[in-house]
Amino acid sequence: MDRKLLDLLVCPATRQPLALLDRAALAALNAAAEAGTLRRADDTPQSAPLREALVTRDHRIVYRVDDGIPVLLVEEGIPTAQVADFPKA
Repeated sequence: MDRKLLDLLVCPATRQPLALLDRAALAALNAAAEAGTLRRADDTPQSAPLREALVTRDHRIVYRVDDGIPVLLVEEGIPTAQVADFPKA
């Protein structure tokens, strides 16, 4: 993802800056998705693995990036509290 774009992006719900999600956190989310337990804010399942994602500063919400395009919709955010082994900030 382009660094200039990343510097401009904020969470639509909390207005916190967003950062690229690291590999360990991405692996934790993908393990939950594979197990069928990962849900978006609107309670729809996130069953597809994430290749890239953005996370809020407090590490409470993740937004997926599809083909290089951030999906910054509140209802599509993924609350991280549902993933027991998600690394905290």
